[in-house]
Amino acid sequence: MSPSDDAAKTPQAIPPEPQSGPGPVARPEPRVFMMDLWAIVPYYTAYLSRALREDGVKLTVGSITYYLDPGCFRSRGVPLDPGPLNIVGGLRLPKLPRRVLKLAEAILNLCALTLRFLISPPEIIHVQFLPLLRSRAPMDLWFVRFFQRRGTKIILTVHDLLPHDTGERYKSIFLDLYAKVDAIICHSGHVAARLESEFRVPASKVNVIPHGPFFYDISPAGPAEILQSLPAAPNRTLFLFQGILLPYKGVDLLLNAWRQVENAASEPWLVIAGTGSPELLDQIRSQVHQLGLRRVHLYLRFITAEELVALYRAADVVVYPYRAVTTSGALATGLALGKAIVASGLKVFREMLTDQETALLVDPEDREQFAAVLLRLANHPDLREALSRRVREMQYGDRTWQSIAVQTRKVYEHCLS
Repeated sequence: MSPSDDAAKTPQAIPPEPQSGPGPVARPEPRVFMMDLWAIVPYYTAYLSRALREDGVKLTVGSITYYLDPGCFRSRGVPLDPGPLNIVGGLRLPKLPRRVLKLAEAILNLCALTLRFLISPPEIIHVQFLPLLRSRAPMDLWFVRFFQRRGTKIILTVHDLLPHDTGERYKSIFLDLYAKVDAIICHSGHVAARLESEFRVPASKVNVIPHGPFFYDISPAGPAEILQSLPAAPNRTLFLFQGILLPYKGVDLLLNAWRQVENAASEPWLVIAGTGSPELLDQIRSQVHQLGLRRVHLYLRFITAEELVALYRAADVVVYPYRAVTTSGALATGLALGKAIVASGLKVFREMLTDQETALLVDPEDREQFAAVLLRLANHPDLREALSRRVREMQYGDRTWQSIAVQTRKVYEHCLS
């Protein structure tokens, strides 16, 4: 799936007629190190890396195996080279030992990469995540700054402007980071505007490239286990919330609105699927119990890619009641799988969705409005189909990632020019 370095080279043009002076010399393809050493955003790194390699970029992917999905990179033809060690991601370990061993593995890998890059540095380090950035010894940050001083260009993808649910506690750290990298990639004009206004990043450094979809290339392995426990009903409407469960994603707001849906309609079911902190999972279970909700099915664990696709295929509507967002791979997946969508009317979502055409946008804090929109979709299958059809017409999939790869490559070329 991934071209070799020889196949990735740009063919030489026909030599021009002799000139009185030397002609222009074609610049060789830059060598890029894609850096996500702890596999924090593995699916984004895997899909982007595949698209870039297919576009001919000489790309090394510095990521360990993703422990929850060991085939994440391999199944997409993306080889990994985080350094000499890639062991911890292949082991099933409790949380604390896994983190300790990942840290030790990462430190050893950073030391080995430093020695390697002293001999043959990449022209570009494309950073997806710096997991040690907020620690007292941010070795990954020191690593990229060391090679930046030696001439390597540092490009940063901003997945979150600031860590979620931390307020502005770490803003000074990120102000410094954004100021010192050579270029930034973000996923929406709204985030670009905030980078320029709140974080004082020059507009010339900021590049807006959309977030691509996940899992559109996976076939569901039969019906998801979760659906087998739901009662069969010919007119059942299935609503789905799926993703890593965090406070900013507004599951509590969805449950508050769902109480009114249950009181007004007999057929809709809500599935909440994903994992999160034990404290938040307990809060969700407690809220379902306290509200007396009868048609909410909780699937609170890690969802495999195949199960996720089965859930999305079975769902009639997917719901994104976020309080805030910088970008959303989950929304991109809903678009790729052609689902009817209800989402918060946040600026980032409005750049991807058109209210009443490709989605219904709501204020999830307005319980009455939120419930009314959910009921409207539960009672009108023709509306669900119209929304789904328009989403499918957006054609999220391989073509989206091909476009993202072209735009990313232009950022590389601009940085080096």
